[in-house]
Amino acid sequence: MGSLVFCIHHKQGCAWSDELRKLKAHLNVCKYDATQCPNKCGAQIPRIMMTDHLQYTCTMRRTKCEFCQSEFSGAGLEEHSGTCGQEPIYCEAKCGQRVLRGRMTLHKSKDCAKRLRRCLHCNREFSADTLALHVNQCPRVAIVCPQRCDIGPIPRADMDAHLRDECKSLAVACTFKEAGCRFKGPRQLLETHLEANAAAHLSLMVALSARQGQQIQMLKSAVSKLSINYTGTLLWKITDWSVKMSEAKGKDGLELVSPPFFTSQYGYKLQASMFLNGNGPGENTHVSVYIKVLPGEYDALLKWPFSHSITFTLFEQGCQTGQGGVAESFVPDPTWENFQRPSNEPDQLGFGFPRFISHEMLHRRPFIKDDTVFLRVKVDPSKIVAV
Repeated sequence: MGSLVFCIHHKQGCAWSDELRKLKAHLNVCKYDATQCPNKCGAQIPRIMMTDHLQYTCTMRRTKCEFCQSEFSGAGLEEHSGTCGQEPIYCEAKCGQRVLRGRMTLHKSKDCAKRLRRCLHCNREFSADTLALHVNQCPRVAIVCPQRCDIGPIPRADMDAHLRDECKSLAVACTFKEAGCRFKGPRQLLETHLEANAAAHLSLMVALSARQGQQIQMLKSAVSKLSINYTGTLLWKITDWSVKMSEAKGKDGLELVSPPFFTSQYGYKLQASMFLNGNGPGENTHVSVYIKVLPGEYDALLKWPFSHSITFTLFEQGCQTGQGGVAESFVPDPTWENFQRPSNEPDQLGFGFPRFISHEMLHRRPFIKDDTVFLRVKVDPSKIVAV
């Protein structure tokens, strides 16, 4: 007995094995062996796939289009596929409808919600499904005046101008409404009203002007209060030092005064002053500094005499080793008249240091930079206001 051999199609799944002399006979019936299509399409098809081939892929098979039921060969059906007029397809304009291919042209021109239609009023084009919405808003559509005046339909875009400038039925307010005139009536009566009430309108405008003046003053006062210093410490920046020093040397008794500041929101009101060319014992040689108490809104609630300690500090600028400077302090003597409750704006200097810093030291050390000097006046925080 000869040796066993396997079918040449064993890799495709054929399990046959036998003597070599029997292989040819086996191949005549092997379901994995290719044989010629009986429709003579020229294809070589394994016997196991022949049924599917004859039904679906053979170009010489006879079959019907599933949409129009016309009969074709396999090759003819492939050419017919994608062109059949009875095949339902989605609208090319993406309206969402499925339409027979043969009726697509008619659908796009007559029924499609996305076909373009022209507005009869403004001549612009819109899709059919948005045209109605546009017509309800179209600026060229003529509409009736909401006041039912005698003028006929007016384009929607012109209606605001008509109501503002022309409509005789619209009730309008008097031109002097903001001043207080309460007239409101048909437009044609407004001119008569203005002529008949000129004097009354003038009085209203005078009263309005007065009220606005009061409001302006109140606003100015509010803004001024926002900028008031209530910290008990004044950092006084004095610019254009050289010019002011020249003026002080050319005019005796020239005094610079600081903005007022307060020890607290309801505390003492204070003001610093400076004589750049000195005052009294410091005249022509020193800078003199003083502090005085000004009349304040809450003086009746404060403890008198004023007894807080005061410190003047003139800062050096640009020091690499820290903030240097010259400082002088004092505690008011309760017998000093300067620190009793003031009844009006004081005309005296207040109290301070006529020889606060010499002109020579002022220039020897970096107190002046960019023609500017900084002086701090500080109320001792350990002293509290008796309110």
